[in-house]
Amino acid sequence: MKATWNGAVIAESDDTVLVEGNHYFPESALNRAFVTFSNHRTACAWKGQAHYHSLLVNGELNPDAAWYYPDPKPEAENIRGRVAFWKGVKVEA
Repeated sequence: MKATWNGAVIAESDDTVLVEGNHYFPESALNRAFVTFSNHRTACAWKGQAHYHSLLVNGELNPDAAWYYPDPKPEAENIRGRVAFWKGVKVEA
């Protein structure tokens, strides 16, 4: 699977976990050159607290476009150490 935004490959891996229609990539597959800080947080009843990254590609910012669960609830342990995308990030095989 490959995650792209604004002409850049944000993450690429054959090892993704599909949860609720979202592909969770290993953190090691994330291209850190395009990742920037976000202090945004949300809560999921069964996964726990999500933390976010913003993306910065070719001078354009996509705020809070990637999320991850640093300490997922037991039911979501399979996404620990993984990151998923939204906000226009295209994920395809």
